[in-house]
Amino acid sequence: MIRLTSVLLVTSLVWGCSLHQPEPVQPPPDLPAKFSRWQGSAGEQQHSAPWWQDFADPQLNRLIEVLLAENLSLEQGLARLEQARATARQAGAGQWPSLTLSGEAGRSRQPGATGPSTGDTRQLAVAAAFEIDLWGKLAARSKAAEHSTQANFAELQTLTLGLVSQLIDLYYLAVEQRAQIRLVDQTIASFSETQNRVEHRYRLGVRPAIDVYQARQSLQNARAGRELFEAGLANAEHAMAVLIGRYPDRTSTGKLATLPALETSFPVGLPSQLLEQRPDLQTAMARIAAADQNVAAAIADRFPSINLLATYGRSRQELASGVLSGDFWSLVSGLTLPIFDAGRRQAEVERNQAVLREAVAAYRLAVLNAFREVEDGLANHQASNLRIRSLEETETATAATMRLAWQNYLQGLSDYLPVLTAQRAHYDTQSHLLAARRQLISHRISLARALGGNWMVTEI
Repeated sequence: MIRLTSVLLVTSLVWGCSLHQPEPVQPPPDLPAKFSRWQGSAGEQQHSAPWWQDFADPQLNRLIEVLLAENLSLEQGLARLEQARATARQAGAGQWPSLTLSGEAGRSRQPGATGPSTGDTRQLAVAAAFEIDLWGKLAARSKAAEHSTQANFAELQTLTLGLVSQLIDLYYLAVEQRAQIRLVDQTIASFSETQNRVEHRYRLGVRPAIDVYQARQSLQNARAGRELFEAGLANAEHAMAVLIGRYPDRTSTGKLATLPALETSFPVGLPSQLLEQRPDLQTAMARIAAADQNVAAAIADRFPSINLLATYGRSRQELASGVLSGDFWSLVSGLTLPIFDAGRRQAEVERNQAVLREAVAAYRLAVLNAFREVEDGLANHQASNLRIRSLEETETATAATMRLAWQNYLQGLSDYLPVLTAQRAHYDTQSHLLAARRQLISHRISLARALGGNWMVTEI
């Protein structure tokens, strides 16, 4: 038996040299040197501080602080992270011995030749158990749990980034809706004044009745449009209230009514930095590392396991014939060698290897999507800047057209239709310009979200 055990141990040690060796996750090859629409300078760095501070908006900063402290989705994410940490501690505990204290006390009555006898029994013992991790199975399981915890932490960063971006987007959507309402109110006042002047000229017999009806129609259309912006503002404020952990209301989300001016450029850094700045890519890398360790654990599970069990205690028995007391101990070692399991352990190895391949493919896809999101953000950002310039020129032209059309109408050189057309064009251009400026902010938010960053680490 001693020789057989020695042979098994030597053979196992030889097999142990061929166990799976996890490899570090490598970045994907052939990364582009720069983004296709990148217009920055060489060595440009991303924002190190929270990017929304560029807006210089105290109300927005206050809302984000409340969001980070009170958002219920973040609370769920923190709870999931704590679960992962507890699971990692459980896995790590398997590498250490376990101690168990047990006690027993009893009283019994037994028949005998001279009559029944009654006795008491007491016992106290300490048991220790330990599995020798020859092949790194327990260590691999512990490392897999640690990598899963890292993945959960990165997922929480991704959630934080998404919620902050959503809040900022809603905040400036509400700002735009307030600006649109103010523009509608100005337009209603202008259309109302125009209607009074047209009605006055109609009563003088200078202009026909159709001019009055057209003026009234323009005024009512403007009033009807105001309700849509009011509903959009209410929806945005309700959504923000829920994000900061409150019932939908319209009293805690600020009253700013002016969209901030933005710089035309935004630092995006280098493509190689994107792999470190995106928390979702960090999640994917941690999932690969965890899957790799699970493969190692599954392979090690096919090899022999050695368990040690030690017990030490003291017992006392009180019998009719006397008292028996003393110490007792035992030391047991066990060797378990899988011989036949119908391929179950090998199937587990193959399953974990497939999980690893899936995680690698998921990471590669996440990298491609990350670059697509940045490129889309740069393209949208550039297009929004160009559109705003065009709309600003259009606004200047429609304002001049409206003044000229109104002068011609007052002088009797034209009917009311050119005035009506010019007023509508000028109002539509102003409204579109507000929407475009807010869309530029939205594209800036999307670009900042696509670039990621490290600011979430200090905020969680």
